[in-house]
Amino acid sequence: MDPVIVVGAGPVGLALSLALAGAGVPTVVLDEGPGKDDPRPARSVVLHADTAAMAHRLGCTTLRDEGAYFAAWRTMRRGRDSGRITFEDHPAPLHLPQHALTRGLRDAAGAHPLVRLVTDCRLDALEQDERGITAHTRGGETTWWRGSHLVGCDGARSTVRKLLGIRFPGRTAVERHAVAALRTELPWPGEALLHRGADHEVTARPLPDGVWRLDWLLPSRGELVTPDALVTLIRDTLAAWCGGTTPPYDLIDTGVHTLHHRLARRWRDGRAYLAGDAAHLLGALGSQGVEERLRDAENLAWRLAVAWHQGASEALLDGYEDERRRAVAARLRAADQAMPALRGGGGLRTYLPGAARSAEGLLTDGHLGRGPLGAEPAYAPPVAVREVPTATEPGGPVADVPVTAPDGTTVPLRDLLGRGRLLVLLVAPGTGVWDRRHWLGAGLMPRLAAAVGALPTRADLLVADSYPGAPAHTVLLVRPDGHLAATFAGVRPAELYEAADAVRGGAPEPARAPSITPAVTTPTSVID
Repeated sequence: MDPVIVVGAGPVGLALSLALAGAGVPTVVLDEGPGKDDPRPARSVVLHADTAAMAHRLGCTTLRDEGAYFAAWRTMRRGRDSGRITFEDHPAPLHLPQHALTRGLRDAAGAHPLVRLVTDCRLDALEQDERGITAHTRGGETTWWRGSHLVGCDGARSTVRKLLGIRFPGRTAVERHAVAALRTELPWPGEALLHRGADHEVTARPLPDGVWRLDWLLPSRGELVTPDALVTLIRDTLAAWCGGTTPPYDLIDTGVHTLHHRLARRWRDGRAYLAGDAAHLLGALGSQGVEERLRDAENLAWRLAVAWHQGASEALLDGYEDERRRAVAARLRAADQAMPALRGGGGLRTYLPGAARSAEGLLTDGHLGRGPLGAEPAYAPPVAVREVPTATEPGGPVADVPVTAPDGTTVPLRDLLGRGRLLVLLVAPGTGVWDRRHWLGAGLMPRLAAAVGALPTRADLLVADSYPGAPAHTVLLVRPDGHLAATFAGVRPAELYEAADAVRGGAPEPARAPSITPAVTTPTSVID
């Protein structure tokens, strides 16, 4: 069978190719660039528990060496401390330069036998038929590429989106930020900071080796930020934090980031899909756009893996757009509704949950991956079986509990995601101290193993000593991307089969006929 074609070799395209390869699906990654990025410390990303675990699972080694976890999150108001959050009870956010994330993913992709990276080639045509999709490129390798599916991960000016004729409406220049990466000593080593004053807002996030990324919210009027003005911002900000005297600093990188809010009308056209910035742009109010892009890749990868190995229903493939577009739209609405109040207007109490919270609290939620501005999304499951209440509602992200894997090893649950297989988890207190050869043939296990073996799609059987809120003998059905599909009181083979069949969208069916006509040239417009 033909590989999946991935257009674009940024974090999303590379993550998607690795996720597919981890599920046994070959990919061809078409990269318009030379296959490397210039270091830009001022362009960094924040990853929370789910996306950091995903990057680690995909083999990105730069997380450990070039990323820094927040030691705490500190807020200041008009020069005075107003709050401090530590991370004893939940994972701290991870901050690293985007070029380091991309390089780590590219190294992993380059080493994987199922991923082919092709550089210096530009897409200029697509053709679809009932059996696959063909892409034509010019550049280093001018040729036709044949794939089972194609995913446009080629950024805000996506060629794939334009060739598919998909509109990309939204708001331009929602916010502007001046950004600087510098090496200095601040009074709070390793702690991230949000400082809001009467007429300014600045954040500071730590990186390794004493480097910090600072972001200043700029006025909406749109004046240019000159080098002298940026130096003045840096000196005044550092002096305010360090007792009135500007400490020594080494300026490494600067930039001005303009944030846009846009959402593609469609994310699927036949065998072609959009992901990442090609499908949406967001990032204001602490929401980390790279995280939502990576979630696109994880949500789509397992669906394409099922399609590649077993054939997939239209419902399963349509589920990517249904879930991810809905989740991103909710994030955009939350940001748009919160912004008037946070930037000096009103209306927060009317629109956003938690209206009594302070502006600092809402922004903190966005930066720390909580609440409507930052929390990992939950998806409406096709069948909401909840025979046993747990701390996780159906559709929500599962807790990262230790589980015993099929080979007898005990690992965090998130380490076993992303392989294109369902996970069936039995809560069985005490199994953690038993030898695997004993509990495999004891109690509920033989019946449950038989039920898992009879499911209509591939699945792995796991065991955990406990799961938050779940009594003993609870069985959890978990999607390949870590979202809970159903919970059962004990072994229920028929109900488990029905839920698994609902997750895969029913039996495979003939592919939908493509709705596009072949395109032979690339449009020259920027953003629709």
